Amino acid sequence: MLSGYRPYLSPEVAHPNPILHSKLEEARHLSIVDQDLEYLSEGLEGRSSNPVAVLFDTLLHPDADFGYDYPPVLHWKLEQHHYIPHIVLGKGPPGGAWHTMEDSMLTISFGDWMELPGLKFKDWAASKRRNIKSNRVMPEEIACYYKQYVKVMGLQKNFRDNAYITSVSRLYREQDNENECQVSEDISTQHLQMEKDDVQTSLIKRNWEIRGYQRTTDGSQVPFCLFAENVALATGTVDSPGRLQVEGEEFPFVFHSMSDFGAAISKGKLRGKVDPVVIVGAGLSAADAVLCAYNNNIPVIHVFRRRVTDPSLIFKQLPKKLYPEYQKVYHMMCTQSYAVDSNLHSAYTSFPEHRVLSFKPDMKCVLQSASGLKKIFKFSIALVLIGSHPNLFFLKDQGQGIGHNLNEPITCKGNPIEINPYTYECTKEANLFALGPLVGDNFVRFLKGGALGIARCLATRQKKKHQLIVERGSDEDGVP
Repeated sequence: MLSGYRPYLSPEVAHPNPILHSKLEEARHLSIVDQDLEYLSEGLEGRSSNPVAVLFDTLLHPDADFGYDYPPVLHWKLEQHHYIPHIVLGKGPPGGAWHTMEDSMLTISFGDWMELPGLKFKDWAASKRRNIKSNRVMPEEIACYYKQYVKVMGLQKNFRDNAYITSVSRLYREQDNENECQVSEDISTQHLQMEKDDVQTSLIKRNWEIRGYQRTTDGSQVPFCLFAENVALATGTVDSPGRLQVEGEEFPFVFHSMSDFGAAISKGKLRGKVDPVVIVGAGLSAADAVLCAYNNNIPVIHVFRRRVTDPSLIFKQLPKKLYPEYQKVYHMMCTQSYAVDSNLHSAYTSFPEHRVLSFKPDMKCVLQSASGLKKIFKFSIALVLIGSHPNLFFLKDQGQGIGHNLNEPITCKGNPIEINPYTYECTKEANLFALGPLVGDNFVRFLKGGALGIARCLATRQKKKHQLIVERGSDEDGVP
């Protein structure tokens, strides 16, 4: 959208929600970016707490949560006069964390739900001669799709890979000094320099200074410094795995990622008759680990704090027919628990309402039940999968001041970044935006709403700035 792509109400399709469709008809000549998002979002319900996320999702996937496969009610136009100069910095290629996910898993969402506007996932898969047998697909497919999306849509000039951010800091400059600012002046012309045509240096506010380095093919690091009026945080929450903070968690046989577990299996460390693997957690990552161990004939001790009847368990929210492998895990959690017969089952034993007290150097694990009873078991490897947290070390106080709860770390569920629900601008820090898991939207289908909210906000401000310049008699465009 920052590159000028604009969504309009499609003339061929009517939205199944008659009230929303009536609202869309009122301003059919305007793109969604130029409409009142608060008005359009009013009264809509969905699986996101952010109203614009629900709005954009229902425009792209009408009534998807009711099992319908209606086409999007939007069509897209490239209007280059709406281009807003921007640069996208990422540690890896477009697709981010999808490039590092375990290949043996299937996506939770349907492939269609993770597609981006302008390139249908099924069409892309067919063009690659990939036979998509299921609505759910492998992470590798999604990672490749996102990487190709940037090329197909002609967005490459704005993307910089292998860029590591070390600091994003607020600058306070006097109004008179604004005309001294330049974008990417300190950056090697071969790396992070933006096109001169995109930079109207006399009109950029030095709100933010972004420092970091770009890793080259030979492994060297080229430092850079950027100045920008606005910064959008889209770093997800997979940087720092959650920790139990218990004794022995730092031992080398205690892992915190599926990739480490997969590597241990592939190296043959768990071949033959081995002690059980301890898996801690009750989410989908823990379930993936259980399935991985089960399929490799590795016995499992599965430890989690909740009751198996807890309605907030993710397994109780997934349709059984669509997610049979997770229902299999949930069935084992309920029927093969230690609480039922006080014996370890040969392949899998669950320990509901238990927590890990410690991991011992002789590879023994101490568990404690809700009643306080302690149990000790021998194990081969422990795998702690209790979620992950964003790493916002590059912000002041690691971003703790911009969450709903001040002075607490940012987490997706417990303390997301507090934003204006329609612009996605941080309520506690002007010109700083956030989207995706940082604001509680874990699913791709909902984080797209963040892009809409931010694009509309920036476009509105650019329009106001342009009007101000015209009133002053200038013929130059503003740059955010």
